[in-house]
Amino acid sequence: MGSGRSALRVCADHHGGINWLSLSPDGQHLLTGSEDGTARLWGTADGRCRGHFRGHESYITFCHLENEAAYTCSADHTIRKWDVLTGECLAIYRGHTSIVNRILVAEDFLFSGSYDRTARCWSVDGERQVQEFWGHHNCILTLAHCPPREVAAAGPGEGPDRGLLVTGSSDCTAKVWGVSSGCCLRTLRGHTGAVLCLLLDAARGELFTGSTDATVRAWSLTTGQMLRVLRDHRGAVICLELENGLLFSGSTDRTVRCWQADTGEGIRTYRAHKHSVSALKCHAGTLFTGSGDACARAFSTESGALRRAFRGHLFIINCIQIHNGVLYTASHDGTLRSWDIRGVCEPRDRGSPRRGLPRLFRNRVGCLAPSPAGRAGEPA
Repeated sequence: MGSGRSALRVCADHHGGINWLSLSPDGQHLLTGSEDGTARLWGTADGRCRGHFRGHESYITFCHLENEAAYTCSADHTIRKWDVLTGECLAIYRGHTSIVNRILVAEDFLFSGSYDRTARCWSVDGERQVQEFWGHHNCILTLAHCPPREVAAAGPGEGPDRGLLVTGSSDCTAKVWGVSSGCCLRTLRGHTGAVLCLLLDAARGELFTGSTDATVRAWSLTTGQMLRVLRDHRGAVICLELENGLLFSGSTDRTVRCWQADTGEGIRTYRAHKHSVSALKCHAGTLFTGSGDACARAFSTESGALRRAFRGHLFIINCIQIHNGVLYTASHDGTLRSWDIRGVCEPRDRGSPRRGLPRLFRNRVGCLAPSPAGRAGEPA
């Protein structure tokens, strides 16, 4: 642990790039999954490494942290569950036949997506596979789960007890599945490139997808109808964020665009990135971004003005998290950095009620390592 430039802390214990960063529900811990095949648990209060999870036979692609358990998935085709307090491996989930690149935990189930073209559902409390989802013609890149209390499942014989699973694939489609039956209820066709990211607005019964075809598309979750196509990007859409009725999309065209979620109207564009935008997070009237240019940035969501740039990483920032006035950034340079964002965020607009939106899943697709770029004209 040390300090680097303006970062509060630099955690550099990993021996490979960090592919994902997860924050526990209680905000007390962070989990990093790395190219070195291990995951590490960090305390948000002091930045100390509290756990080192070893056992995977290849690099960790993604991780998920609960208060008492950690989950990791790997290129070794397995998923592992770990005890946060002891570091003990509690379960190994076997069945996938290729890289497992996404997991999520919801409604007492563990969901996984793989390059083997399948998604699977597992019992959280054991290693038992509950369901398998077949139908995609290429790799599954992203997952989202909609619990039954949010959107009633539909389809012949489909019960609402386990909700819906949504998958996005490099076969240019997204699919909606009934978790209980394993049946594909709807196939969402229209993209002409891989579906890289998904985001649910369950309150409106809508799904947003971002693709390498440079579009964002909105769909009815219950009917599968394509509702809107958002076309202003000039590169692949890598990440999506939904906040207070606004949709934000980050792209390889080096911009973030803001849209009115219910109409698709373009509102504003956030510039200043020197490479692909790889991560997004909205917090207190501020849009935080991570980029392939190794820099994190804070923009005013209302005006689009760049408020601050956070420099210190050497390679792409793959994931960001925010807790208690601190921005955490995880990079392919193998470090986890924390930054003080007090004084950066704007006061919330008192005249605009904030509609609660379930954030069931965050997605990131890796970019190429950045080339050196000039940084003139950015706030320090």
